[in-house]
Amino acid sequence: MSEAPTDGWRTYDEFAAGIATYRLPDADLTGRDVTVTLDDGEVLSLSFKDAEHVVLNGVEDPYDAVAVRDDVFFVNLPLTSVDGEALTVVFSTTSHRALAVRSVIGAEDVEDVPRVSQRFWSGVTDGGTPSGAVPGPSRDLIGKRNLYRYSPHHLYEHVYVSSERYAWQCLEGVQRGHGDMDLSTVWKFADGLYLFCFREFRIAVASVWLHDLGYALRTTGVFLGLTGEGRSEHSRAGGHVYPLGSVSYPDAQPA
Repeated sequence: MSEAPTDGWRTYDEFAAGIATYRLPDADLTGRDVTVTLDDGEVLSLSFKDAEHVVLNGVEDPYDAVAVRDDVFFVNLPLTSVDGEALTVVFSTTSHRALAVRSVIGAEDVEDVPRVSQRFWSGVTDGGTPSGAVPGPSRDLIGKRNLYRYSPHHLYEHVYVSSERYAWQCLEGVQRGHGDMDLSTVWKFADGLYLFCFREFRIAVASVWLHDLGYALRTTGVFLGLTGEGRSEHSRAGGHVYPLGSVSYPDAQPA
């Protein structure tokens, strides 16, 4: 069980409350069937029964979905069939490209290792010939500095430091004055669309976001973590992106 911080650090459920206020509307995928073949050969067969339930490879679980663009869907399965896990799938109905992220809460704390781990796959969907670049790791965000407004009471700053780290601080909200440098992963899905995931060290929480840094300047995301009582919990999130600028590092080498 993860204990609540004793140094004023807020627990996951405290800072996540209300963080979906500015999220884009849910999308209803009722009646849609999507088959995603991942790059390791695994097949995800998704059959959406209604606006809240999907059958994945024969097992029913809840889901939520957002149309990030007219042809791009962000779908999250806060798994109830397996405790402490979530599966997020992003797919395009025009390029037939997809990606998947599995987030898993570890059984116990390990020093200097985030409690919640994540794995990543690219994939393709059925129904058409894949086009465009294969989704994969990207360095495009390195040096960028953005503000993220999730609600009237949630304002955060992100600085993307490397291909494995980002720095954040809370400017408004229950975490105001707090910040850290955590592990992160960035994949480019399509022009202006970036998967951004982080895994925190100080508390057991990880997130999956799809940043639309093109014309929309919106972000859609989810969290998986442990509450102050040690229960696994899933939370939706989303909001507006406000770019502040960027820098170019003079001796940039792959890192």
